[in-house]
Amino acid sequence: MMSKRVGIREVAAAAGVSVTTVSHSLSGGGQLSDATRKRVRSVAEGLNYTPNRLASGLRSKRSQIIGFVSDEISTTPYAGRVLLGAQEAAAENDQVLMIVNTNSNDRLENRGIDALLQHSVDGIIYARMYHQAVQLPEALAGVPTVLLDAYTDRPDLSSVVPDEEGAARTAMAHLLAAGHRRIGYLGNVDDIPATHGRLAGYRAALAEHGIAFEESLVTVSEPMTAPGRAAASRMLAQTDRPTALFCFNDRIAMGAYQAAQLAGLAIPQDLSIVSIDNFEVLADALLPGLTSIALPHYEMGRWAVERLAAELAGDSDAAPQQIRMPCPLVLRQSVGPPPR
Repeated sequence: MMSKRVGIREVAAAAGVSVTTVSHSLSGGGQLSDATRKRVRSVAEGLNYTPNRLASGLRSKRSQIIGFVSDEISTTPYAGRVLLGAQEAAAENDQVLMIVNTNSNDRLENRGIDALLQHSVDGIIYARMYHQAVQLPEALAGVPTVLLDAYTDRPDLSSVVPDEEGAARTAMAHLLAAGHRRIGYLGNVDDIPATHGRLAGYRAALAEHGIAFEESLVTVSEPMTAPGRAAASRMLAQTDRPTALFCFNDRIAMGAYQAAQLAGLAIPQDLSIVSIDNFEVLADALLPGLTSIALPHYEMGRWAVERLAAELAGDSDAAPQQIRMPCPLVLRQSVGPPPR
């Protein structure tokens, strides 16, 4: 025999509180103490209570579904962290994430957005594989939207991107603190915000320490291992070679490791290396482990959903925000003092 479904009134009676208190405890609304919320949620879990989404949606005119539209983010090595942050934040708000991956195809993107809107999503997270400027599709006009790893010049849209210049400053600060003064930069040839921001951070860190910028210590390549190896080999062949390299990303850094090996240089005894990405499959596998700046994928995914929820709820701090998120240093073994 099928057991009777537990409703909100049963939870209220078991917890000794009002139905309104149960509703606020489970939705995060109202002004309740943490102890009350925790107790009500514990009682609800003990009774296997699940909210009636259809009924609550009709009352609030919300579907509790968030659309997540991306170009290639769902197929990149970093997708797991972005989606985990977004999904965990959505779950805490009793929301469901509905994901559409477009493979950078405008037709597929428009079809995906249409499908999401037909499901009456409350809002959209519009995401990109890497930090870039975007134009919002016309189909999203009037739809609550937050940009993830993307930005526009529209002040009415919230967005979150990595602090590219800050990431470079952090990488350089670590090398400078180790005593390096002759630091090469292996940059990216692509015309994207990360390219310009990371070079700006490199130059700013040198200036802060009174070190003159030298064109000969900067080179660019495609952001992959083989081009990075060639670029690093050219730099290490200089008579007055750098004692450390700051690399645009971990793939270029792997190329720099190979160039160092070919030149008979040991890391970090003869050459220190720091990078940006913290692509753990690569950074942990290199010997020695690669010290790298982590891009805040999980944090950006979480922030985007939380910001959208705040804007949907009309919170007092719900004015659009454009955030540059800090990027932490992940220490491994690729940095040491300059060789004597």
